[in-house]
Amino acid sequence: MPSDRVRRATAGVLAASCLALWPAVRPAAQSTVRVVATTEDLAALAREAGGDRIEVEAIARGYQDPHFVEPKPSFVLRLLNAQLLLVVGRDLEAGWLPSLVQQSRNRRIQPGAEGYLDASLTARIIEVPAAPVTRAMGDVHALGNPHYWLDPANGRSTVRAIASRLSELRPKDAAYFTQRAADFERRLAAAEQRWDATIAPYKGLEIVTYHRSWSSFAQRFGLDVVGYVEPKPGIPPSPAHTRDLIQLMVQHQVRLVIVEPYFDLRTPNAIARETGASVLVLPPSVGGVKEATDYIRLFDYNIAALTAAITRAGGHGHDHDHDHDRRH
Repeated sequence: MPSDRVRRATAGVLAASCLALWPAVRPAAQSTVRVVATTEDLAALAREAGGDRIEVEAIARGYQDPHFVEPKPSFVLRLLNAQLLLVVGRDLEAGWLPSLVQQSRNRRIQPGAEGYLDASLTARIIEVPAAPVTRAMGDVHALGNPHYWLDPANGRSTVRAIASRLSELRPKDAAYFTQRAADFERRLAAAEQRWDATIAPYKGLEIVTYHRSWSSFAQRFGLDVVGYVEPKPGIPPSPAHTRDLIQLMVQHQVRLVIVEPYFDLRTPNAIARETGASVLVLPPSVGGVKEATDYIRLFDYNIAALTAAITRAGGHGHDHDHDHDRRH
């Protein structure tokens, strides 16, 4: 992957080229708020709150690793024209977004401005390191796990925050945004009842994931992540770590390895062959598969795929407290 310095330099070149094109960019109609989201998940939640009173575009696609996004001229053009920028925060976009925002020269969306919204500020964040973070720990996020949107409670708080900010930007539409958010919360609550009923038989199930994308999801739905294909966050699997993971999975009889769509499957498949486990490619983001067209459908797809894979693998739930005592 390119270094942060290369990304900043590239972003500067892109911004310069886009500024030359700026007079040709036509502003959107004033009846809508122009929103740019760093991910498809935030864009989907913005659509829930904003309806037809906003125009929203996402930078990272749902099938991409949001930690690593290559800057393109179109990204700068979007930021130049944005009235509201939605970010995941917790350093998820730290490698690529700050230079693009700075180079956009759009005062409305600079950090601290009214048009900059960090969705993590109203979310419940887990896995915040207790000790100072060093590079030896891998790509550990010093501000906590940024994949918080995979807990529906955080989707709910994000929609509320977006509706509130849209109401500040467009007071005449405040009642509309508030009603949209309330309607989303009702639909989400009904969906959560459905998801909880589907996954209830598998509470306490031990699984392995590739990256720490699924921590909030696992905690919310009662799954126990006992290991990772990565030896450390952002570090490719090593033979020694893979051997240790295989031993752990055999000991714990783990039958499922969840992998994000953007990771190489060779090591997970090798682990599965050695342990008798199944590999399940699961999208952590809206748009990661064609069925996951919005936030609620993302969970519909993932929970259906997950429970089907567990059933095929012969998995079942365990007693959480008993299993925790055997963790290393």
